[in-house]
Amino acid sequence: MTENGLSPEASGRIAAVSLYFALILADRSSFDSFLTAISCNNDLQSKSGEHKSKMWNLAEFQAQAKRDSEIAMQHDLKAIIETAPENQKEAMKKEMKGFNKLFSRFIGNKGSAIHWDKIQPLPAGAIRNYDDIKVQESSASKSLLDQLVVLKLNGGLGTGMGCTGPKSIITVHTNATFLDLTIQQIEYLNDEYDANVPLVLMNSFNTHEDTLKVLRKYKSARVNIHCFNQSRYPRIYSDNLHPVASKYDDQHDCWYPPGHGDTYAAFLNSGLLEKFLKDGKRYVFISNIDNLGAVVDLTILNYLANSHDGKQCDFVMEVTDKTRSDVKGGTLIGYEDKLRLLEIAQVPKDHVDEFKSIKKFQIFNTNNLWIDMKAIHTLCEDDALDMEVIVNHKAMENTGVPVIQLETAIGAAVKCFNGALGINVPRRRFLPVKKTSDLLLVMSNLYKLKCGTLEMNPARSFPSVPLIKLGDDFKKVRDFSRRFQNIPDILELDHLTVSGDVTFGKNVVLKGTVIIIANFGERIDIPSGAILENKIVTGNLRIMEH
Repeated sequence: MTENGLSPEASGRIAAVSLYFALILADRSSFDSFLTAISCNNDLQSKSGEHKSKMWNLAEFQAQAKRDSEIAMQHDLKAIIETAPENQKEAMKKEMKGFNKLFSRFIGNKGSAIHWDKIQPLPAGAIRNYDDIKVQESSASKSLLDQLVVLKLNGGLGTGMGCTGPKSIITVHTNATFLDLTIQQIEYLNDEYDANVPLVLMNSFNTHEDTLKVLRKYKSARVNIHCFNQSRYPRIYSDNLHPVASKYDDQHDCWYPPGHGDTYAAFLNSGLLEKFLKDGKRYVFISNIDNLGAVVDLTILNYLANSHDGKQCDFVMEVTDKTRSDVKGGTLIGYEDKLRLLEIAQVPKDHVDEFKSIKKFQIFNTNNLWIDMKAIHTLCEDDALDMEVIVNHKAMENTGVPVIQLETAIGAAVKCFNGALGINVPRRRFLPVKKTSDLLLVMSNLYKLKCGTLEMNPARSFPSVPLIKLGDDFKKVRDFSRRFQNIPDILELDHLTVSGDVTFGKNVVLKGTVIIIANFGERIDIPSGAILENKIVTGNLRIMEH
């Protein structure tokens, strides 16, 4: 027997199935011929060598190898659980149970692939227009708000923009962070309607401790703030499908937060879902904390809370019109007679351009979700949540060894909820900050702050936002801040491209289309007070101090 409790033959099959998935994930087809050769030429021998077993056919070999992989994983996970402190073992068991389910789906090849020719037109009424469901505020607003929980996905770090710690503590407008603005929004609701809307933060092991420290400054806010951690799953070696972690306290690089699809199970496991239901709460509004447009909307809440044509809606996904900058965003489709979220990772390569077409797929998912918490509880308890497995390829930080992370997307559960549909909302409800070009937009005079919510400046002549592209010299927040003495006036800007070593003085005004290119070895300083309208600036431009 091997150290995993498996026979040598089983270990050999696991090695083969590891190669099988490695080749599938690499989009190669050569494994079929590889396995055929094994099944035809490699008669399995018993350990004693006394006789040869019957030749395996391809399907039997694959099935047995997958079973062996699952047994080996269960053995490894059990060993990890045993290393957990006694006060953490129960929580660890729940997490590893969730991971094992995900791994089994992956091994069973129940991934995210779809058959393109099986995509169906969206059913009638699957997408409702926001303007068609608008309602007047009424005395019922307070009652609905008292049944609402706001849950923000707060597991991400600011490393993509060169920051350390939780992304939610990056300053985004008038010295306020994502978290500041979120709390201001909910506090305003609670004051205005004399309501009790709590804020829940789903942290990851990467953000939890730092978030708890920051939350101390909000003790006097009229918002009850709760936190829970999403699951911590072990990364898997790409070559043998064993977990990288071997002990509970192995370093962070051995673990990963498994995507926001884990929200449902982690919310239940935290005990908060049941607590809120007992407290009379019914609905949850879930969104990314870096989407500054994701604010509580009474129109959508009212729609979720009321039946329509005798049907109860348990799940609403906010979608909005796709533009050229959104072509990679997931969209809703009809598939196997259900509403389903289609992500670009699920699209066959020869149909990617079709997926990106604005004509064929006109809307995309904002990841703003409104869900009945009773439905979440029922689906979790019945183990009826079915979300496609997303395989995320990574490398270990210190060694570069290839690993994979198995993840799920929260919107993929749309097909599991009764009466699920999309509401096509105004673009203002999708204002994410993923890179410094987004940061330039939200920090500018393009937006005014009102009760924690960013609203388009009425002085802007048209509702669309400028297209901004900043080069690598602006990628990190530290460099971005150093290159702007203050944020330019962009009220009349349509398009801005900046590349190379470029700095901006104070009170610069940008209008129309502005392109500024400093080639390698050159530097451009835009002087204070400059007004650039429909200009292309290249070469060297230095403003010397004197």
